Amino acid sequence: MADYHFVYKDVEGASTQWDDIQRKLGNLPEKPPAFKPAPFTPANDQASLPKDKSWIDEKTEQDLEDLEDNPDLDDDRFLEEYRKKRLAELRETAKVARFGSVVPISGSDFVREVSQAPADVWVVVILYKEGIAECGVLMQCLEDLAAKYPATKFVKIISTDCIPNYPDRNVPTVLVYNSGAVKANHVGLRSFGRRCTPEGVALVLCQSDPVLNDGQSGNGRSRKAVIDGVRKRFIEKVVTEHENDDDGSSSD
Repeated sequence: MADYHFVYKDVEGASTQWDDIQRKLGNLPEKPPAFKPAPFTPANDQASLPKDKSWIDEKTEQDLEDLEDNPDLDDDRFLEEYRKKRLAELRETAKVARFGSVVPISGSDFVREVSQAPADVWVVVILYKEGIAECGVLMQCLEDLAAKYPATKFVKIISTDCIPNYPDRNVPTVLVYNSGAVKANHVGLRSFGRRCTPEGVALVLCQSDPVLNDGQSGNGRSRKAVIDGVRKRFIEKVVTEHENDDDGSSSD
């Protein structure tokens, strides 16, 4: 006949009087503490948190579009107006971010990239040839201006890809377009003065029209306002260079 043995276990952490006596005498190790689960803390409900400007600022453009019919904003006119304002700012920033450098194009791209550019975008086109030093000098100036005025579109194209048999003696040539029409053309490096600098090129480009746009002041700026801004940048650069020269002299 099988011999069955039963082992009885008490509740975890429980102890008998005999065990307690043995522990006092040092015959048994200390009783481990009873298990206690960590207190339950419910997670914050994002929908119930108060909504303010910072809540709107954290949203992406897509998030703000999705909030258009959100009932939480129906009763808060301030937040709804701020949502619209913030959405417009993000869209304008995205628009400006399209440019910022001199982009190479081919002859087949010209109509799409230049002639069909939006009416509120000025396009500066440089016709150039590799290996001609004057083209490199002007290109560097335009790269600098493209970074400073990212709402103006700058493109470059090999001269003969744009105009077949265009003479090398005429490069670099800069064409300024707006609304599909040529607004100005500047043939040769000398068109930009004896010493070609980004500031000098900027002043020449804005002689007749507000070509340069930094994306921060809107598209309705006058020619005078743009030129004043270019002159201000030029003065700031001269002052900075002068201060750097003074620092170098004093260190000697």
